[in-house]
Amino acid sequence: MGDELVMKINPEEALQKLTNQSSQFLKLFEHGTLSLEIYKPEKFDLQQPHSRDEVYVVVSGTGEFINGNNKTTFAPGDFLFVPAGVNHRFENFTEDFSTWVIFYGPEGGEAN
Repeated sequence: MGDELVMKINPEEALQKLTNQSSQFLKLFEHGTLSLEIYKPEKFDLQQPHSRDEVYVVVSGTGEFINGNNKTTFAPGDFLFVPAGVNHRFENFTEDFSTWVIFYGPEGGEAN
């Protein structure tokens, strides 16, 4: 085997880096089309649709997630998929809410 890319980021380290940046999101890793961020909105989620497919893996907190015309609840460990271009947002989330954000694939999203 050739050189392998090894990366480990835990939620506590990611959230500390985010706090130090005074931002709601922070890009932590990129490789090819893959991008990993940590996201911790305060009170309101003001996201707009993204140009690539997106996955959330909830780190902490609970609330509701709007994904297009669908609404669901979420809790730590939940996996949420959003196709490119779809309106989405977190609502009624607890103060401790944070999530991994993973973007991947081409602009416009992957084919079904």
